[in-house]
Amino acid sequence: MSTIRIGNFARIAQVSTRALRLYDKLGLLKPALVDPATDYRYYSIEQLPRLNRILALKDLGFSLEQIAEVLRGDLSAEQLRGMLVMKRAEVERRVAAERAQLTRIAARLHQIEQENTLGNYEVVLKRIEPQWAALIPGNIPDYITSEPIFIALYAELDAYLAQQGIRGAGPRLALFYDNEARVQGIQVQAGICLPTRIASAGHITVSELPGVAHMACVVHHGPYDETLIQANTAILRWISASDYRITTPTREIYLHYQVGGDPAQFVTEIQIPVEMKGGP
Repeated sequence: MSTIRIGNFARIAQVSTRALRLYDKLGLLKPALVDPATDYRYYSIEQLPRLNRILALKDLGFSLEQIAEVLRGDLSAEQLRGMLVMKRAEVERRVAAERAQLTRIAARLHQIEQENTLGNYEVVLKRIEPQWAALIPGNIPDYITSEPIFIALYAELDAYLAQQGIRGAGPRLALFYDNEARVQGIQVQAGICLPTRIASAGHITVSELPGVAHMACVVHHGPYDETLIQANTAILRWISASDYRITTPTREIYLHYQVGGDPAQFVTEIQIPVEMKGGP
């Protein structure tokens, strides 16, 4: 068996000598010969098919540990097929995430081109986990005049939670349900986040708000006037420029709010659930 020096073998195989030393260390590809005097490695041309298989499996995304299993013959054809199916699913998820990121970049570029500015609102797409909340239904004629109605609804919720002896409740929130006709106004729910489930009573229900995989969010600082409309406009423009569509209900989370407090100190997060166009 004729052998060639590691450097020549690396050039023929188009790999680095460092990679060959690593494959030797892991037992993936041992040299055909090691000079006992110099510890220099030599390989044979007959080893190229094994090296090519290592490189092919590596190109498919397999780890070196998984490649070692395949080369040892420890895996059946069905097990190898299962690994490939899992790897395909992993790559598909990664590609989908990259495409979603490209969509967000395109939407941001569109916003900058439309407004010729970075804008005052940063839209963030995030996952929202399920949350227990005490909810009370209501109806508002429009978003602008909704605050007095919500104040009355929250007063009922506060009284109920005090009666139940609940402390440590989370922020207030509002759910807005899409009603295209809006003849009877906008259907809403006022709510308060809860640390755990408690009993419902009357028209106050305690339920778990479902988690949302993709929620487009912006944070608004200040009063509930035309500036809040600007925040909504920013997020709607972002959605319209992306490959997402709106689902309902949309949410407002009142992170910092106090009746009679300084409106300039209010902090509100607008949350709009979205899904990819063409989705279910």
